[in-house]
Amino acid sequence: MTWLWEKVRKSFLNRTLTFAVVPCVSRSPIRDHLHSKNIESCEETEDHWGDRLSPCPFCGHEDSPILARSQRSCSDPTVSGYSRLPPISNSNQFLTYRPTIPNINNQNPIDQSCRNIQKNLQIESKPQYPTRHETREEFLQEVRKAHKNENYMTVQRFYTRLFDSFSEICALFKINPNQSGAKLDDPDLHLEFVYAINDALKDLSSGIHKTVLKSIINALLEKNKNLYEKDEVRALFVLLQCPVFGTQSSAPIFAHLLNYIAQLSKDDHQLLVHWFRILELDKLRSLIRYIMQFITLRQFSPNDKSLPPLGKTLWWIPSATKNLALISAANKLGPELLHFTELYNSALDHIDLMRDYYNWQSFGPYECFSYCQYPFILSIVAKRIILTKDSEQQMILNARKSLVSKVARRQTPNIDIFFLNINVRRSHLVQDSLNEIAFKQKDLKKKLKVTFAGEPGLDMGGLTKEWFLLLIREIFHAEYGMFVYYSHSRCYWFSTGQTDHTNLREYNLIGVLMGLAVYNSIILDLSFPGICYRKLLSPPVVPAINDDRVGVVENPTLDDLNEIMPDVASGLKHLLEYEGNVEEDMGLTFQVSLEEHRTPKTHKLKPNGENIPVTNESREEYVNLYLNWVLNLSISEQFRAFYFGFHSVCASNALIMLRPEEVELLVCGTDALDLHELRKATEYDGYRPDDNTICVFWNVIESLSDDQKRKFLLFVTGSDRVPVGGMGDMNFKITRGPNRSDYLPEAHTCFNQLVLPQYSDHDRLKEKLVTAILNAEGFGME
Repeated sequence: MTWLWEKVRKSFLNRTLTFAVVPCVSRSPIRDHLHSKNIESCEETEDHWGDRLSPCPFCGHEDSPILARSQRSCSDPTVSGYSRLPPISNSNQFLTYRPTIPNINNQNPIDQSCRNIQKNLQIESKPQYPTRHETREEFLQEVRKAHKNENYMTVQRFYTRLFDSFSEICALFKINPNQSGAKLDDPDLHLEFVYAINDALKDLSSGIHKTVLKSIINALLEKNKNLYEKDEVRALFVLLQCPVFGTQSSAPIFAHLLNYIAQLSKDDHQLLVHWFRILELDKLRSLIRYIMQFITLRQFSPNDKSLPPLGKTLWWIPSATKNLALISAANKLGPELLHFTELYNSALDHIDLMRDYYNWQSFGPYECFSYCQYPFILSIVAKRIILTKDSEQQMILNARKSLVSKVARRQTPNIDIFFLNINVRRSHLVQDSLNEIAFKQKDLKKKLKVTFAGEPGLDMGGLTKEWFLLLIREIFHAEYGMFVYYSHSRCYWFSTGQTDHTNLREYNLIGVLMGLAVYNSIILDLSFPGICYRKLLSPPVVPAINDDRVGVVENPTLDDLNEIMPDVASGLKHLLEYEGNVEEDMGLTFQVSLEEHRTPKTHKLKPNGENIPVTNESREEYVNLYLNWVLNLSISEQFRAFYFGFHSVCASNALIMLRPEEVELLVCGTDALDLHELRKATEYDGYRPDDNTICVFWNVIESLSDDQKRKFLLFVTGSDRVPVGGMGDMNFKITRGPNRSDYLPEAHTCFNQLVLPQYSDHDRLKEKLVTAILNAEGFGME
C-alpha cells in the first residue's frame, strides 16, 4: 500500500494552495511548529528580513516552503501588492481553457481505489473540541493566587493552552460548544470571561506575553481546522481583542491576524460588524487603538530595523484599514456608539496627502491602496488640506484656460483674468452680488477678489471676508423672508413660501456663497441645522441627469426635526407614545400648520387630509408624512437652487470623502475659543513675547467677556469663527506700533495682523483695544 498512499499524497499536493499563511519547515520536532530558532532570537537578528528567497511570513526565516508568485493564491498575504487579482500567468489569455475529463469507465482498478481513498479523506468528521471546565471566578482566583505567591506557572500554562488553537478558544468561551452557525445579534460567547482574561493578561509579565504570541502563531498556522460553522469567526473575534497586540514586537503577528480577518467572506464580515456593536465601549476603543498604533508604526517605520522592510509588507496597512472599515460600518449600523472623530488617525496628517489623493483618483479600487478609499480614517485637518490643495489646482487650471483663450484670440491679457472679480456697492450689496455671480459663472472656480465701490482697499483676503460677512448678515435678515429663524434651536431654516424666480436666484446665491467659502477657505457665520448638510450631500456628486431626488433626505427622523423645531418634535413624540384614544383626545387631521414670520400656513399631508382623522393606527403614517413635508417637500425648489449653487463651485472628488458634520466644520468653523493656543502660535514684529506691553495685552484679552473676545477675533481676522484645526493653526502676528498712547490699535485682516501701539498701563490698553474692536467696520486709508 506504500505506492498507493504515495499516489494519493501527490494527488493532494497537486492542488492549488489557498492558505492565508504558510508555516516554516521544522528542522526539529519542537512544540511551536516553527524553525529551530526561537522567535525571540529571530526578532533580534537584523539580516533575517533581507532579500531572501521565500521568507517565512511571520519571522522571515528562509526555510519556508512558500510557492513562487505564479503558483500562489491571490489570498496569500506574502504576495506583493495591494490587489486581490489572480496570479500572473504566462499563458495566452485569449485561449480558452478546456480541462481534460477522463473517462471513469476506462480507469483501471488502482486509479479507482485512489479516488475512493481521496473521497473518504475529504469527508469531514464531526468536530471534537477539548473539554474545558474553567469558569471566570476560578480563573480570577488562580490569578490572585499567582500574584500572591509570585508563581505564574499555572496561569502561563492556561494561556499557552487557550490560544494554541481555534478549537481551544471556542471550547472555553462558547456558551454552547456544540452549536453550529451564528446569530448577528449574539456571538454566543462568554464575553465577561473574555474581558477578564484579557484584563488579567495586561498585568502579567512580558514572558507570558511572548508565550501567548507563540500560541497565537500556532493557532493561525494550524492546518485542517475541524470546527463547527462560524467558530472560526468567533475565534478571530476573541483573538482580535487580545492586549498583547498593543506592543511593537507583536506587529508581524498582528499583521497576519488582521489579514486573516480581511480575507474572510462577506457573510463573516457581517457577523463581525454586528458583534463589534456588542463589545463594551472601552474594549472597542482599545481595539481601535491597537489597529491605529499598528498603522502608524508601519506608516512611519522606526530606523532600528525592528520591522521588516516596507517593500515586503505592502499588505499590512491595507489589511489593518479594512479591519477599521468593519468597525466604522458597525459604528454607523445604528445610533453611533463612538463619535466619528475617534476613528481619525491624526498622524496621517503628515503624510503626502495629495499623492494619496491622486493615487485614489488615478487608479481603480483594487489597483493601488489609498487612505482616501477609507475617508473615515483621515482627520478633518487632512481633508481640509486635500480640499484646499485641490481647489488651488483647479484655480490654476481655470486661470491657465483664460490665459490660453486670450492669447488664442490675440488679445492682450491682464491680471484680472486670473481672478473672480466681484465689484459691489455697499448700498446695493445683495443685488450687485447677484448680478456679478450671474454674469461670471465661468469664473467661479478662480481665486476670489472683492472690491467695494468708492473704497481704495486692496483685497488680500480681508475685503473678501467682510463681503461674506455683510452679505450673509443681510440675506438672513427677516425682511427678506428667505429664511425663518427659530429661537428655541437658534438656527435658520428655509421658508416654505419663497418659490418665485427671484427668490430662487437668491437661494442659489447662498449656495454659491457657501461653495466659494469652502473653495477659498473662508469661514462663514451660518446657523443651519445638521440635516441641511446631509441634504447638501444627497448626493455628494451632482447627478448627470436632472434628478428630482436631489437634496432629499430619505426617511427623516424626529431627531432631525428636533434640530430645528424642538417643541414640535416633542409634540410628535408625545403623539406616538400617547396611550389614550388619539382621535378623540387630540382631534388631529392629516394636515400641518406652521407659522412663518408671524403668518400661519396650513398644508394637506394627503388628498382630503383635512377630513381624515389621525388615529392610533395611523399616527405613525401622520408623523412620517409630517417630517417628510417639513424637511423635504415644502422646501424642495428652494433647496434645489441652494444645492446647485453650492456644487457649481465646490464640485470635487474631495467632497465625496466628507461627512455632513465635516462640511459644516469647513463652512462654519468651530466655536471653541482657546486663547492659550493662539498665544503659543503668535508671532511678533518689534516686540518680544516677554515685553511688558505684550504681557499686559494678553492679560487684557483674558479679562474680556466671551462676546468681546469674539469681537476681537472679528477685528483682527475678519471672522469671529475659529477655523478647522483650532486657534493653534492660525497665523496671528502682533506688530509694534508708534509710541503714542492716543492711537488706537489697527488690524490688517488680510494677514491676521494687529498693530499695537505702546501703551503706558493696563487700563489705557484695555480702553483703546475695546474702543477699536467695538467700532470696526469697513476699510479705508487715510
